[in-house]
Amino acid sequence: MNEYLKATPFFDYDAPELRQWTKQHLAGVPDDPIEKAKALYLGVRDEIDYNPYVFSDKMETFKASHALREGQSYCIPKAVLLGAVARSVGIPSRLGLADVKNHLSSPKLIEWLQSDIFRMHGFIELYLDSQWVKATPAFNSRLCEAMGVEPLEFNGREDSIFQEYTRSGQAHMEYINDHGTFADLPYDFILTGIRKAYGHLFADGKPIPQHNASLERDLDDSTEH
Repeated sequence: MNEYLKATPFFDYDAPELRQWTKQHLAGVPDDPIEKAKALYLGVRDEIDYNPYVFSDKMETFKASHALREGQSYCIPKAVLLGAVARSVGIPSRLGLADVKNHLSSPKLIEWLQSDIFRMHGFIELYLDSQWVKATPAFNSRLCEAMGVEPLEFNGREDSIFQEYTRSGQAHMEYINDHGTFADLPYDFILTGIRKAYGHLFADGKPIPQHNASLERDLDDSTEH
């Protein structure tokens, strides 16, 4: 399990801010891996806002410490953050990547991507009670409430990977392609997949910045109109 426990340039749990954040979120939590995993999951899920518009191809933006400092990110760095803090307390973790359809999104986001397929969706797998279990800390509870879906819970014993239906019963999310799991973030593989799927989002080979864009702002704009 050593490869799933070590710090890496992406799973950088030796960063002082990650150590402090982990200590704060485990204060008063029982000394049990599942209870620790649940507390860390909720912290990452709800304290780091989900915002796919902040995507960048800069390597540093995929680090756990970067997601924590920024306070907003998207599924891959948030998964890496959860994996990093889990490793720091002795819970093995590995990154999972998949393509999904009908992701938590807005019409504006789908228009921006020119697709309702979200390539390289990230989740984390944690080794708890002698088994790997999937956790998806991407979608913060405030965003889920605004979009009419229940926040995704994680009990440390069962896979938790998607909101399958909205509160009104509509089909909401489907995994359509599994890229496997990784002991460290496969930077080149992720960038190749994203560039291939969304080439129109890159100018001169670089991502086109989306200043001040967010899913919550999309919702506010749609309400105003």
